[in-house]
Amino acid sequence: MIKTLVSSDFAFPGQKSVYKGKVRDVYNINDDYLMMIVSDRISAFDVVLPKGIPYKGQVLNQIASKFLDATSDIVPNWKIATPDPTVTFGHKCEPFAVEMIVRAYLTGSSWRTYKGGTREICGISIPNGMREHQRFEKPIITPTTKAEQGSHDEDISREDIITSGIVSEEDYLLLEKYAMEVFLRGSEIAAEHGLILVDTKYEFGKKDGTIYLIDEINTPDSSRYFYVDEYQERFEKGLPQKQLSKEFVREWLMANGFNGQDGQSVPEMTDAFVDEVSERYIELYEKITGEKFIKADISNVPERIEANCIHFLKSL
Repeated sequence: MIKTLVSSDFAFPGQKSVYKGKVRDVYNINDDYLMMIVSDRISAFDVVLPKGIPYKGQVLNQIASKFLDATSDIVPNWKIATPDPTVTFGHKCEPFAVEMIVRAYLTGSSWRTYKGGTREICGISIPNGMREHQRFEKPIITPTTKAEQGSHDEDISREDIITSGIVSEEDYLLLEKYAMEVFLRGSEIAAEHGLILVDTKYEFGKKDGTIYLIDEINTPDSSRYFYVDEYQERFEKGLPQKQLSKEFVREWLMANGFNGQDGQSVPEMTDAFVDEVSERYIELYEKITGEKFIKADISNVPERIEANCIHFLKSL
């Protein structure tokens, strides 16, 4: 029994190449389409942990799929089909070399920058006197350059993106429009389920002259969520916000002496801990979507994925 997918080596009809990231394995089909497989790998502190998490790939893939469907009236997106619970098949686009970060609250890296004395982020002025986790008057877009593998993304302003020719002015203004509208839709959906969509990142690409929303959207891996019912009290008291994310995994690692420093060893992931993480991811799914999670058959995950994807490709 292979209950998780921690690596893949599929040979799909029409396959041209494969890119393997920390979590996703992306298969290029005939240079026109992508088969994106969301593995059960989990990373923290830029390290892929040694064991897969049952159902994690399904959770992330299905959250992204639902949000892509829920925003398809705003902007075309790359998704065509989900041939397997952990797989999305869609258009292969030429990615723009920027990521669109939308922030509704001063938190995370933006708070660290602000706390250090900076009052401008990506060319946007931030007023004095703000506190950690405080809501902005209106959401802001703080783009970053899309770094090569192994490098870090860098903040960049709208003006620098346009003047340097990274993205044309016409396209960039559309990216801003789409990113903000998708974020506001995501915020509305989150609010219906008692959540605040705090910040997130969106990626876009172009195919045949059309801009598409690509990759994952509004998942716990790419976004930060707070709980509505606890936000105000915690903010007023200066307490940390309760977050819906994989932060609990980082906390477990730190409690067991690992935070990604050289020379440290990843602590043993017991079966009990792996099961706990799996259940937490299922909770994330149900909270974000408001729907009951239906577990896929995991008696042999790689075999199931391969069979479903090949059957789908042959039906095209």
